[in-house]
Amino acid sequence: MSNRLTLEETVRRAAAKAGFAQVGFARTADFAAAHGERLDAFIAAERHGDMDWFSAHAARRRHPQAMWAEARSAIVLGFNYGPDTDPLEALAHKERGVVSVYARGRDYHDVVKGRLKEVAGALARATGADVKVFVDTAPLMEKPLAALAGLGWQGRHTNLVSREAGSWLFLGVILTTAELTPDPPSTDTCGSCRRCLDICPTRAFPAPYQLDARRCISYLTIEHKGPIDRELRPLLGNHIYGCDDCLSVCPWNKFAQVANEVRFAATDATRDTDLCELLQLDDAAFRQRFSGSPIKRTGRNRFMRNVLIAAGNSGMPDLIDHVRPHLDDDAPIVRGAAVWAIARLGGRAMVRGLAEHYLDRETDDEARAEWLQELRE
Repeated sequence: MSNRLTLEETVRRAAAKAGFAQVGFARTADFAAAHGERLDAFIAAERHGDMDWFSAHAARRRHPQAMWAEARSAIVLGFNYGPDTDPLEALAHKERGVVSVYARGRDYHDVVKGRLKEVAGALARATGADVKVFVDTAPLMEKPLAALAGLGWQGRHTNLVSREAGSWLFLGVILTTAELTPDPPSTDTCGSCRRCLDICPTRAFPAPYQLDARRCISYLTIEHKGPIDRELRPLLGNHIYGCDDCLSVCPWNKFAQVANEVRFAATDATRDTDLCELLQLDDAAFRQRFSGSPIKRTGRNRFMRNVLIAAGNSGMPDLIDHVRPHLDDDAPIVRGAAVWAIARLGGRAMVRGLAEHYLDRETDDEARAEWLQELRE
């Protein structure tokens, strides 16, 4: 057995011990320039919305060696987070908010990064090579790099699809100065399937293999800082944090396994998502409830905006008493969403009855615009 083969096997064994479901190797020099060109087109079309880091770090994001010139190899690892139920089933329960599978347990950044360091440590001890670990917090295009390393392919919804794990993989990357034998790249086997494109409520895919983040529910409920466009609000349904619709319908999920990492299992806070209860969260209660969760990073105000939109979409007038206090919220984004929810749950008569009291003292332009729009409609 050659030393090189022993090195790859050392990494694979360390990855399996650390709990990774998949591992693959790629030469950074083989990363195609076409990926950078597609990134440039994505930014030029402003499809990244207000995720300013795409444009701010575009030059470094275009190629792994643009971020670290000495990197010779990439080790791409996949950590399974497969759900134990079909995420689409929760959409029928309008009295509850739906949290994306990835955010139902502990923040994956904390878990996966720790495991990556274990694998990187094994490589460094075996070779003395320099290593750096990444869990989607650096300007690195993990998905095309994962496809190059043979973990799967980028499906028509632009997410990675794995033959072994379906759609449910957290990706981590180890860049290293060591020379590793690359694995063969994956082949796209989506065929003529359109399930992921057709199920998207907001039509966020202008074409296969293209995403307009500005219409994506995951972007709108997590990354977008301002009010959500009025035309899109009814389409969000009861999604309150992220969306799994396009992932859930992928036929390749028939090979997916339920995650065996207990920290990725849903907690009481993300499993019990009664809208009535969520509407009563102040900032302190929000932080306590979602401590250690990715949801906490979004902040209470954006989260409450999402909950209020879900309440407005619920068709449940009983929620009005829990929505009304948010008309006095400190955050304009919350007040504006509350106006919209009140109009959907209580009708125009209720809006007109409340407007005289609230509109006269509303000083924020965005929240004021919500009142004026509802009175015009």
